[in-house]
Amino acid sequence: MDALRKFAVAGATGRVGQHIVELLTEQGHEVVAMSRSGGVDVVTGKGLDEALTGVDTVIDVSSTPSPDQQEATDFFTTTAGNLHEAGARAGVRRLVVVSIIGIDRGFTTGYNAAKLAHERAALAGPTPTQILRAAQFHEFVPQLLQWGTQGETAYVPEMRTQLVAARTVAEALVALAAAPAPEPGTVTTPFPEIAGPREEDLAQAASLYSARHGSTVKVIPVANPDAPDAHLFANGSLLPSPHAKLAGPTFEEWTNASR
Repeated sequence: MDALRKFAVAGATGRVGQHIVELLTEQGHEVVAMSRSGGVDVVTGKGLDEALTGVDTVIDVSSTPSPDQQEATDFFTTTAGNLHEAGARAGVRRLVVVSIIGIDRGFTTGYNAAKLAHERAALAGPTPTQILRAAQFHEFVPQLLQWGTQGETAYVPEMRTQLVAARTVAEALVALAAAPAPEPGTVTTPFPEIAGPREEDLAQAASLYSARHGSTVKVIPVANPDAPDAHLFANGSLLPSPHAKLAGPTFEEWTNASR
C-alpha cells in the first residue's frame, strides 16, 4: 500500500460508501465523507471545492434511486463532470468509480444504459480514472422484494447474477484506490470486476431471503416481453468475466448472518 493519503468518498452514506469510509479510516487514511446531508452535493457542485481541498483520490459510489434511464443518465454524467472539474481545480490525482458487470453487452435501456454513459463520462474527464465493475449486491435482493410484493406474492426480475456483498465491493474499491496509480493517459482494460463466489438465480435468492426472515410470500420471476433488454437479464449477460475476482460471503451465508 502507498503512504497514508487523503481520500474523498462521493456517496459516503450509501450502501457501499459507508463501508469505504470505515475501511479507509481503519487503515489510517484521512477521509472526506461527501454527502448531501454533510453539505456536499455532487449534482449541483455545492461544497465540492471545499471538500476536495488537499484530496489525492476520489472514490465515487454515488447513485440515484431512479430507474428511469434519462434521469439516471443526467445524474451520473453531471456528477462525473462536477467531480472532474472540481478535482482538477483541487489537484486531485485519481478518480475511482464503481460500475456494473456486463453493461457493455448490449444493454440499451434503463439503469444499466445510464451506468454505461457514466463510465464514458468518467473516462472522458481530465482526472485519471479507473473503473471497477461489480455484480449486483446481496443487499439488492431485499430491496427488490419490497418493491415487488403485492399481497402474498413478490414479483422479481428473471435474472442470472453472481450476487456479492456491498462490504466485499467496498474492499475491492479501497484496494484499487490505495494501489499505485496507473500512468497518466492510460486506461486499464478490461476493467477489473468483483463478484460473489457463485452464480445465483435471483428468484431463488429472493425466496431464500424471504424464508430465512419469516416471510410467507411466494416469489415469482417475471420478464417484461416488451422490455428490449429483458433477455439479457435472463441469459447471463450480467455474470462476471473469466478475469473477475470472486469473493465471499455467498448469498446464503450473508442472509444467515443478517437474520
